[in-house]
Amino acid sequence: MIKKTNKKVKKYLSLVKFSHTIFAMPFALIGYFLALHQTESEFEWKLFLFVILCMVFARNAAMAFNRFIDREIDIKNPRTAIREIPAGIIKAKSALLFVIINSILFFVTTYFINTLTFRLSPVALLIILGYSLTKKFTALCHLILGLGLSLAPIGAYLAVTGEFALLPVLYSFVVLLWVSGFDIIYALQDLDFDKEEELKSFPVFFGKKGALSASTLLHIFTALIVVFAGYFGQFGILYWIGSFIFIGLLFYQHTLVKPNDLSRVNLAFFTTNGIASIIFAAFTVTELILDIWF
Repeated sequence: MIKKTNKKVKKYLSLVKFSHTIFAMPFALIGYFLALHQTESEFEWKLFLFVILCMVFARNAAMAFNRFIDREIDIKNPRTAIREIPAGIIKAKSALLFVIINSILFFVTTYFINTLTFRLSPVALLIILGYSLTKKFTALCHLILGLGLSLAPIGAYLAVTGEFALLPVLYSFVVLLWVSGFDIIYALQDLDFDKEEELKSFPVFFGKKGALSASTLLHIFTALIVVFAGYFGQFGILYWIGSFIFIGLLFYQHTLVKPNDLSRVNLAFFTTNGIASIIFAAFTVTELILDIWF
Protein backbone atom coordinates (compact mmCIF):
# COMPACT_ATOMS: atom_id res chain seq x y z
CA MET A 1 0.00 0.00 0.00
CA ILE A 2 2.79 2.39 0.97
CA LYS A 3 4.78 1.50 -2.16
CA LYS A 4 1.74 2.14 -4.38
CA THR A 5 1.15 5.50 -2.69
CA ASN A 6 4.79 6.49 -3.12
CA LYS A 7 4.68 5.55 -6.81
CA LYS A 8 1.51 7.59 -7.31
CA VAL A 9 3.02 10.61 -5.54
CA LYS A 10 6.14 10.35 -7.71
CA LYS A 11 3.99 10.26 -10.84
CA TYR A 12 2.22 13.49 -9.90
CA LEU A 13 5.46 15.16 -8.79
CA SER A 14 6.83 14.32 -12.22
CA LEU A 15 3.64 15.57 -13.88
CA VAL A 16 4.03 19.02 -12.34
CA LYS A 17 7.85 19.05 -12.57
CA PHE A 18 8.05 19.81 -8.85
CA SER A 19 11.81 20.36 -9.08
CA HIS A 20 11.12 23.45 -11.20
CA THR A 21 9.72 25.11 -8.07
CA ILE A 22 13.25 26.46 -7.56
CA PHE A 23 12.53 29.16 -10.16
CA ALA A 24 9.79 31.08 -8.31
CA MET A 25 9.89 29.79 -4.71
CA PRO A 26 13.14 31.62 -3.80
CA PHE A 27 11.55 34.91 -4.90
CA ALA A 28 8.50 34.16 -2.76
CA LEU A 29 10.91 33.88 0.19
CA ILE A 30 12.42 37.23 -0.77
CA GLY A 31 8.95 38.78 -0.79
CA TYR A 32 8.08 37.25 2.58
CA PHE A 33 11.23 38.34 4.43
CA LEU A 34 11.20 41.72 2.69
CA ALA A 35 7.76 42.27 4.19
CA LEU A 36 9.05 41.36 7.65
CA HIS A 37 12.00 43.70 7.19
CA GLN A 38 9.98 46.70 5.97
CA THR A 39 7.09 46.42 8.43
CA GLU A 40 8.97 45.01 11.42
CA SER A 41 6.38 42.23 11.61
CA GLU A 42 7.22 39.13 13.59
CA PHE A 43 7.98 35.83 11.94
CA GLU A 44 5.04 33.43 12.17
CA TRP A 45 5.49 29.79 11.25
CA LYS A 46 1.81 29.36 10.40
CA LEU A 47 1.79 32.28 7.95
CA PHE A 48 5.10 31.18 6.48
CA LEU A 49 3.67 27.71 5.91
CA PHE A 50 0.55 29.17 4.28
CA VAL A 51 2.74 31.15 1.85
CA ILE A 52 4.68 28.02 0.91
CA LEU A 53 1.46 26.02 0.49
CA CYS A 54 -0.03 28.71 -1.74
CA MET A 55 3.01 28.50 -3.96
CA VAL A 56 2.84 24.72 -4.12
CA PHE A 57 -0.92 24.49 -4.74
CA ALA A 58 -0.95 27.25 -7.36
CA ARG A 59 1.99 25.80 -9.24
CA ASN A 60 0.60 22.25 -9.06
CA ALA A 61 -2.66 23.48 -10.55
CA ALA A 62 -0.90 25.48 -13.28
CA MET A 63 1.48 22.72 -14.37
CA ALA A 64 -1.13 19.95 -14.31
CA PHE A 65 -3.53 22.16 -16.28
CA ASN A 66 -0.79 22.86 -18.81
CA ARG A 67 -0.19 19.13 -19.26
CA PHE A 68 -3.95 18.51 -19.54
CA ILE A 69 -4.48 21.23 -22.15
CA ASP A 70 -1.39 20.24 -24.17
CA ARG A 71 -2.00 16.47 -24.07
CA GLU A 72 -3.00 16.19 -27.75
CA ILE A 73 -0.06 18.37 -28.82
CA ASP A 74 2.43 16.58 -26.57
CA ILE A 75 1.64 13.17 -28.04
CA LYS A 76 2.67 14.41 -31.50
CA ASN A 77 5.98 15.86 -30.32
CA PRO A 78 8.78 13.27 -29.83
CA ARG A 79 10.29 15.41 -27.06
CA THR A 80 7.07 15.54 -25.03
CA ALA A 81 5.39 12.25 -25.97
CA ILE A 82 6.96 10.63 -22.89
CA ARG A 83 5.11 12.98 -20.53
CA GLU A 84 2.72 11.35 -18.10
CA ILE A 85 -0.60 11.97 -19.88
CA PRO A 86 0.37 11.13 -23.49
CA ALA A 87 2.37 8.15 -22.23
CA GLY A 88 -0.69 6.85 -20.35
CA ILE A 89 0.99 7.03 -16.92
CA ILE A 90 -1.69 9.43 -15.65
CA LYS A 91 -5.19 9.67 -17.12
CA ALA A 92 -6.35 13.04 -18.44
CA LYS A 93 -9.38 13.01 -16.11
CA SER A 94 -7.12 12.33 -13.13
CA ALA A 95 -4.89 15.24 -14.08
CA LEU A 96 -7.92 17.53 -14.36
CA LEU A 97 -9.15 16.39 -10.95
CA PHE A 98 -5.67 17.15 -9.59
CA VAL A 99 -5.99 20.68 -11.01
CA ILE A 100 -9.37 21.19 -9.35
CA ILE A 101 -8.21 19.88 -5.96
CA ASN A 102 -5.10 22.07 -5.93
CA SER A 103 -7.10 25.12 -7.04
CA ILE A 104 -9.55 24.63 -4.18
CA LEU A 105 -6.70 24.14 -1.71
CA PHE A 106 -5.12 27.35 -3.03
CA PHE A 107 -8.33 29.34 -2.46
CA VAL A 108 -8.80 27.87 1.01
CA THR A 109 -5.21 28.66 2.01
CA THR A 110 -5.48 32.29 0.89
CA TYR A 111 -8.66 32.61 2.95
CA PHE A 112 -6.64 31.92 6.10
CA ILE A 113 -3.97 34.49 5.19
CA ASN A 114 -5.83 37.78 4.83
CA THR A 115 -8.77 39.34 3.00
CA LEU A 116 -6.73 40.92 0.21
CA THR A 117 -4.92 37.73 -0.80
CA PHE A 118 -8.23 35.84 -0.77
CA ARG A 119 -9.93 38.41 -2.98
CA LEU A 120 -7.02 38.46 -5.41
CA SER A 121 -6.63 34.67 -5.52
CA PRO A 122 -9.07 34.16 -8.46
CA VAL A 123 -7.10 36.73 -10.48
CA ALA A 124 -3.83 34.97 -9.68
CA LEU A 125 -5.24 31.57 -10.60
CA LEU A 126 -6.74 32.92 -13.82
CA ILE A 127 -3.31 34.20 -14.90
CA ILE A 128 -1.36 31.06 -14.10
CA LEU A 129 -3.95 28.73 -15.63
CA GLY A 130 -4.55 31.02 -18.59
CA TYR A 131 -0.94 30.72 -19.72
CA SER A 132 -1.63 27.20 -20.98
CA LEU A 133 -3.98 28.54 -23.66
CA THR A 134 -1.79 31.36 -24.94
CA LYS A 135 0.65 29.44 -27.12
CA LYS A 136 -2.20 28.76 -29.51
CA PHE A 137 -2.81 32.41 -30.33
CA THR A 138 0.09 34.69 -29.28
CA ALA A 139 3.87 34.70 -29.35
CA LEU A 140 3.71 36.65 -26.07
CA CYS A 141 3.05 33.36 -24.26
CA HIS A 142 6.55 33.54 -22.73
CA LEU A 143 5.71 36.87 -21.09
CA ILE A 144 2.45 35.47 -19.73
CA LEU A 145 4.34 32.54 -18.20
CA GLY A 146 6.71 35.09 -16.66
CA LEU A 147 3.75 37.08 -15.38
CA GLY A 148 2.36 34.00 -13.66
CA LEU A 149 5.61 33.26 -11.83
CA SER A 150 6.13 36.95 -11.07
CA LEU A 151 3.20 36.83 -8.65
CA ALA A 152 5.43 34.96 -6.16
CA PRO A 153 7.29 37.89 -4.51
CA ILE A 154 4.36 40.32 -4.46
CA GLY A 155 2.00 37.58 -3.30
CA ALA A 156 4.24 36.65 -0.38
CA TYR A 157 4.63 40.33 0.51
CA LEU A 158 0.86 40.84 0.51
CA ALA A 159 0.42 37.79 2.72
CA VAL A 160 2.38 39.55 5.46
CA THR A 161 1.39 43.18 4.98
CA GLY A 162 -1.93 43.17 3.13
CA GLU A 163 -0.57 46.18 1.20
CA PHE A 164 1.26 46.84 -2.07
CA ALA A 165 4.74 48.40 -2.16
CA LEU A 166 7.20 49.29 -4.90
CA LEU A 167 10.14 47.07 -3.91
CA PRO A 168 8.33 43.71 -4.10
CA VAL A 169 6.76 44.85 -7.37
CA LEU A 170 10.29 45.43 -8.71
CA TYR A 171 11.16 41.84 -7.86
CA SER A 172 8.02 40.72 -9.62
CA PHE A 173 9.31 42.48 -12.74
CA VAL A 174 12.65 40.74 -12.24
CA VAL A 175 10.90 37.36 -12.28
CA LEU A 176 8.67 38.31 -15.22
CA LEU A 177 11.55 39.35 -17.48
CA TRP A 178 13.98 36.67 -16.29
CA VAL A 179 11.52 33.78 -16.74
CA SER A 180 10.27 35.11 -20.09
CA GLY A 181 13.85 35.32 -21.32
CA PHE A 182 14.86 31.80 -20.44
CA ASP A 183 11.53 30.34 -21.60
CA ILE A 184 12.25 31.77 -25.05
CA ILE A 185 15.55 29.88 -25.02
CA TYR A 186 13.76 26.69 -23.96
CA ALA A 187 11.18 27.10 -26.76
CA LEU A 188 13.95 26.91 -29.38
CA GLN A 189 13.85 23.13 -29.01
CA ASP A 190 10.36 22.96 -30.51
CA LEU A 191 10.76 25.51 -33.29
CA ASP A 192 10.13 23.11 -36.19
CA PHE A 193 7.31 21.31 -34.40
CA ASP A 194 5.61 24.57 -33.41
CA LYS A 195 5.73 25.74 -37.02
CA GLU A 196 4.13 22.52 -38.23
CA GLU A 197 1.37 22.74 -35.63
CA GLU A 198 0.92 26.48 -36.17
CA LEU A 199 1.71 27.25 -32.54
CA LYS A 200 2.96 30.67 -31.47
CA SER A 201 6.29 31.52 -29.86
CA PHE A 202 9.14 34.01 -30.14
CA PRO A 203 11.31 31.50 -32.04
CA VAL A 204 8.48 30.92 -34.55
CA PHE A 205 7.86 34.66 -34.94
CA PHE A 206 11.45 35.96 -34.93
CA GLY A 207 13.52 32.91 -35.86
CA LYS A 208 16.40 31.51 -33.80
CA LYS A 209 18.66 34.57 -33.93
CA GLY A 210 15.84 37.01 -33.30
CA ALA A 211 14.50 34.96 -30.39
CA LEU A 212 17.94 34.78 -28.77
CA SER A 213 18.34 38.54 -29.21
CA ALA A 214 14.94 39.13 -27.59
CA SER A 215 15.92 36.84 -24.71
CA THR A 216 19.18 38.75 -24.23
CA LEU A 217 17.31 42.07 -24.19
CA LEU A 218 14.87 40.78 -21.57
CA HIS A 219 17.77 39.65 -19.40
CA ILE A 220 19.52 43.01 -19.75
CA PHE A 221 16.39 44.67 -18.36
CA THR A 222 16.28 42.01 -15.64
CA ALA A 223 19.81 42.90 -14.57
CA LEU A 224 19.04 46.63 -14.59
CA ILE A 225 16.00 46.14 -12.33
CA VAL A 226 18.00 43.95 -9.93
CA VAL A 227 20.56 46.75 -9.63
CA PHE A 228 17.91 49.46 -9.28
CA ALA A 229 16.06 47.45 -6.62
CA GLY A 230 19.32 47.12 -4.68
CA TYR A 231 19.89 50.86 -4.65
CA PHE A 232 16.24 51.63 -3.97
CA GLY A 233 16.11 49.15 -1.07
CA GLN A 234 19.48 50.34 0.28
CA PHE A 235 20.82 46.80 0.48
CA GLY A 236 24.26 45.93 1.74
CA ILE A 237 27.18 43.79 0.60
CA LEU A 238 25.42 40.42 0.73
CA TYR A 239 22.74 41.56 -1.68
CA TRP A 240 25.31 42.84 -4.14
CA ILE A 241 27.30 39.62 -4.00
CA GLY A 242 24.13 37.65 -4.73
CA SER A 243 23.18 40.09 -7.49
CA PHE A 244 26.60 39.85 -9.13
CA ILE A 245 26.40 36.05 -9.21
CA PHE A 246 22.77 36.09 -10.40
CA ILE A 247 23.48 38.51 -13.25
CA GLY A 248 26.64 36.60 -14.17
CA LEU A 249 24.72 33.33 -14.46
CA LEU A 250 21.95 35.15 -16.31
CA PHE A 251 24.31 36.00 -19.14
CA TYR A 252 26.37 32.82 -18.87
CA GLN A 253 23.37 30.86 -20.16
CA HIS A 254 23.52 32.88 -23.37
CA THR A 255 27.01 31.53 -24.03
CA LEU A 256 25.64 27.99 -23.86
CA VAL A 257 23.04 28.32 -26.61
CA LYS A 258 23.73 29.26 -30.23
CA PRO A 259 21.35 29.36 -33.20
CA ASN A 260 23.22 26.39 -34.72
CA ASP A 261 23.80 24.53 -31.43
CA LEU A 262 20.91 23.82 -29.07
CA SER A 263 22.55 20.83 -27.37
CA ARG A 264 22.93 22.68 -24.07
CA VAL A 265 19.46 24.24 -23.82
CA ASN A 266 18.54 22.12 -20.80
CA LEU A 267 21.75 23.14 -19.03
CA ALA A 268 20.91 26.80 -19.69
CA PHE A 269 17.23 26.41 -18.81
CA PHE A 270 17.22 24.32 -15.66
CA THR A 271 20.66 24.10 -14.07
CA THR A 272 21.92 27.64 -14.64
CA ASN A 273 18.65 29.41 -13.83
CA GLY A 274 17.90 27.18 -10.86
CA ILE A 275 21.31 27.90 -9.32
CA ALA A 276 20.95 31.62 -10.08
CA SER A 277 17.59 31.85 -8.33
CA ILE A 278 18.73 29.96 -5.22
CA ILE A 279 21.95 31.94 -4.84
CA PHE A 280 20.27 35.32 -5.31
CA ALA A 281 17.57 34.47 -2.77
CA ALA A 282 20.03 32.98 -0.29
CA PHE A 283 22.16 36.14 -0.17
CA THR A 284 19.18 38.51 -0.20
CA VAL A 285 17.17 36.67 2.46
CA THR A 286 20.26 36.28 4.66
CA GLU A 287 20.85 40.02 4.56
CA LEU A 288 17.20 40.73 5.37
CA ILE A 289 17.23 38.30 8.30
CA LEU A 290 20.46 39.75 9.68
CA ASP A 291 18.98 43.26 9.48
CA ILE A 292 15.83 42.09 11.27
CA TRP A 293 17.75 40.42 14.06
CA PHE A 294 20.50 42.98 14.48
